[in-house]
Amino acid sequence: MSQQIPLTWFLYFAAASFSIGLMGVLMRRNAIGVLMAIEIMLNAANVNFVAFWRYGPTPASEGPISGVMMALFVVTVAAAEVAVGVGLILLCYRRWRAADVDELDTLSG
Repeated sequence: MSQQIPLTWFLYFAAASFSIGLMGVLMRRNAIGVLMAIEIMLNAANVNFVAFWRYGPTPASEGPISGVMMALFVVTVAAAEVAVGVGLILLCYRRWRAADVDELDTLSG
């Protein structure tokens, strides 16, 4: 007899992960730390996508895999976002020798 984890546990986990990511975005000063916090927020959204797909009206084995496909799309977009973000951070660091978000708030030379 297998026990099933309730949907609410996944939602609580995703809400906690999203809150931690939001705190990281608002409180971190380092640009790399801010990007990592955004990734945590995107992973929380992925947990919600897959959980709602799994506990949806049609059984997961019979219905379309829309939640998983959306999660894969989010992972792909997140990878592109990280590549562009790290590239911008490296360029800013080479120019101004700082990766601090407060010091990079103006992009004037």
